[in-house]
Amino acid sequence: MSIAEHLRDGPAYLDYNATTPVDPDVVEAMLPYLTTHFGNPSSSHAYGRPAASAVATARTQVAELIGAAGEEIVFAASGSEANTLALRGALLPALRAGRNHLVTQITEHPSILETCEALKRLHGIWVTYLPVDEHGLVAPETLRAAVSERTALVSIHHANGETGTIQPIAELARIAHEQGALFHTDASQSIGKIPVDVGTLGVDLLTMTGHKFYAPKGVAALYQPTRFNLEPVIRGGGQERSQRAGTENVPALVGMGVASAKAGQLLATEPERQTALRNALHRQLSQALPGRVTLNGHPEQRLPNTLNLSVDGVIAAEALQTATDVAASTASACHSGTHRPSDVLLSMGISEQRALGAFRLTLGRWSDAADVDRAAHAITKAVAEAHQ
Repeated sequence: MSIAEHLRDGPAYLDYNATTPVDPDVVEAMLPYLTTHFGNPSSSHAYGRPAASAVATARTQVAELIGAAGEEIVFAASGSEANTLALRGALLPALRAGRNHLVTQITEHPSILETCEALKRLHGIWVTYLPVDEHGLVAPETLRAAVSERTALVSIHHANGETGTIQPIAELARIAHEQGALFHTDASQSIGKIPVDVGTLGVDLLTMTGHKFYAPKGVAALYQPTRFNLEPVIRGGGQERSQRAGTENVPALVGMGVASAKAGQLLATEPERQTALRNALHRQLSQALPGRVTLNGHPEQRLPNTLNLSVDGVIAAEALQTATDVAASTASACHSGTHRPSDVLLSMGISEQRALGAFRLTLGRWSDAADVDRAAHAITKAVAEAHQ
């Protein structure tokens, strides 16, 4: 059964920001490296050489997607690991030069926020958390006021996975560089959805996560120019320029390479197609629930596939439990039957009630108009039943 057939038989899948299906072309490319070409890339014999060549090709494919060179890509096992390498790896060497300050912002992914807290606790790093406005944007002037000659690194994500809001990374990076600080962005949510070019953005380090753009889980990459030697998180046999030890997961790297190449090709058409679907879903829900639907995030400066909406008078997590014909997410958490609203939405100044009513609806490569219709009907029905 194809992915399209499988998705057609199940609920409308609107959770592409959580994870994506592995593209069939990616699966096909990976299979030989799970069977015939099983060698260790570090081995110089006839079984190792094809694996080494495949890793080199994947590195180039990943680099080309972001306008980089192959030697500037360091592979990792997850976006969280790549983020940890970027933050910890940049901060620890900077301590010797008297730079002990890290700047981030309050709506970052937990892998950034938790690493910041660990650096504070274990190494005495001073961390500044920048606020965001009602759309989730960092104001450049707040960053300018925060950075100094003691700042080693600024880390601000490219796009938010809940609201889709896209940060003004190029301007923020320029401000960081004025004080001699490095700039890292977690681009896990934007890769494959919008064009991403490290030269245009002006970043020093950039995180990519494979399963966010139709590669398998368990593979990621850090754009890390060769002029930067970071403190490794994993030491060992010298793989990945001695920045990340461990025998390479060749099938997964091949998959990420092919996924990168295909994502680059589809950037000519997919953003526009997904924007149309996203807007149609917004329109249908607004018409079905007049006066009750509010957009969360920036109305224009956001990812083409992402729609975060609050519906007045409903707890979204409870509504989705009854809306069995749609698979989507909220950012709220449930502990012992009590719902806690999204920290991202609260940080944007959104009320607790509105945050609890927020649906995160994210489309992808296999989404179509039928999914939009099914999802709109299912959510509208679940909201209506919540008031009976």
